[in-house]
Amino acid sequence: MASAASAGGGWSDSRSAAGRYSPWLIVAIISIPTFMEVLDTSIANVALDHIAGGLSVSADQATWVLTSYLVANAIVIPISGWLSDAIGRKRYFLISIALFTLASLMCGLSPNLTTLVLARVLQGIAGGGLAPVEQSILADTFPPEKRGMAFAAFAIVVVVGPVLGPTLGGYIVEYASWHWVFLINVPIGIAAFFLADIFVDEPKAVQDDRAKKMKKGLRIDYIGVLLVALGLGFLEITFDRGQREDWFASPLIIASAIISATSLIALVFWELNHDDPVVDLRLMKSRNFSLTLGVMAITGMILFGTTQLIPQMLQQVLGYSSLDAGLALTFGGVATLLAVPFAGRLTGKVDVRMLLFPALLVQAAALWNMANLNADITFLDAGVARVYQAIALPFLFVPINAIAYVGLRQDQTAQASSLLNVARNLGGTLGISVAQTLLASGLQRHQSELVQKLNPLDPNYNDWLAKAGGQFAGQGDPSITPLAVLYSQVQRQASMLAFLDVFRTLMIVVLIVAPLVLFMRSGKTGGGSQGGMH
Repeated sequence: MASAASAGGGWSDSRSAAGRYSPWLIVAIISIPTFMEVLDTSIANVALDHIAGGLSVSADQATWVLTSYLVANAIVIPISGWLSDAIGRKRYFLISIALFTLASLMCGLSPNLTTLVLARVLQGIAGGGLAPVEQSILADTFPPEKRGMAFAAFAIVVVVGPVLGPTLGGYIVEYASWHWVFLINVPIGIAAFFLADIFVDEPKAVQDDRAKKMKKGLRIDYIGVLLVALGLGFLEITFDRGQREDWFASPLIIASAIISATSLIALVFWELNHDDPVVDLRLMKSRNFSLTLGVMAITGMILFGTTQLIPQMLQQVLGYSSLDAGLALTFGGVATLLAVPFAGRLTGKVDVRMLLFPALLVQAAALWNMANLNADITFLDAGVARVYQAIALPFLFVPINAIAYVGLRQDQTAQASSLLNVARNLGGTLGISVAQTLLASGLQRHQSELVQKLNPLDPNYNDWLAKAGGQFAGQGDPSITPLAVLYSQVQRQASMLAFLDVFRTLMIVVLIVAPLVLFMRSGKTGGGSQGGMH
């Protein structure tokens, strides 16, 4: 690795976390806790029914296990860059790993819902700093021309993690218990802590930067922290609970939306006029960085939205178990793993716009393919449909993460990493929320339209009832009637049509956003300036 400014245009290895070890060893070590945290965003979804039954609470009450984690995570991620600078990058990383591991143990041993929700809050707080710190370490450890492969490893973590979550969670609850969804993190977290403590270096340049800030006194932007907590915390509640609470028919959603909007608007004005902001929004003066945040948000929306929709469709329409539905996603996980090395090698050698734009078009084509599925698809059909989409994901995540730091100073990587993760997480939350809202309204609309066509004056309708009546007459089960079977089919077809509508809407969103990447200034990430914003 270069010892001074490299071909990256101002990059220096003085902030590298590799020390005397191979930087690829550092990549492997710091990816372990991040993978654990990303996996936890989706692994608990399939265990909710088991948690509700085990703790004797309703299914709706059990969803606070997800909401509490997402809210805490959303609050910490944007301030993780500031926390990393204030506490020390390695120290903050180790604290996050330790707290996440302890919180996972508390979750697995929780005797009631209150304890579990509080433990999930702690888990979300701890997990919020893991992915941003890893990104910051990667940006400082690898010169721009080598970041493609480094961020390819990171793409495996953030893309494959949510995909494996439902499968692994389904397997655990099927063959063990919901407690192990959380307890599985404990040995992994302990190993990750000691590996990071031994091998990850806190370089002198990072220590010197922190010392300079400490000499001036630790200036805590209390108002900024409060506004972030209120703005993003209540925004997460609005998105996550909106569909369940019937959106703005609920006083909770109205209040949370108002608090969130007011706080976020105030946050922008406050942080832009603060000398030492907890969230450095001035980074968005860089056109590249602003466009990168937008594309990252859309990518998160598509990834998390479809990761929830596909298993949900397979369970509701085709009657799959949670484990089988999760296994259908593993086709895509394999495709992503195979594509990641190619995305890593091309990033830095090819104009990233020529990677991002085709990748978005492939995403649109994959969503169009999903929008043309039917209720009689096989397990293989579902898996292949996911492959079409998953194979393009690395060509989005890797270039986005590599290009985001072009034009930023090295001491801005921590703040930039936190904002990138905010964009990905909020995009994912928005994607899930919008998808579920469109799904519910589409189901009602299609069911109403299909029922209207079941007219007793229609001879085909009466003919089917007569034939079905004769078929079911000898079965001896009074609950199985022609009308019951017909209504079940109507619901099944209406559900399928609603899912297809959502896929079609997501496709349109991708097509609208795709041309924006052409306005990015950067060509190859290896040749961009690293010295200041443009």
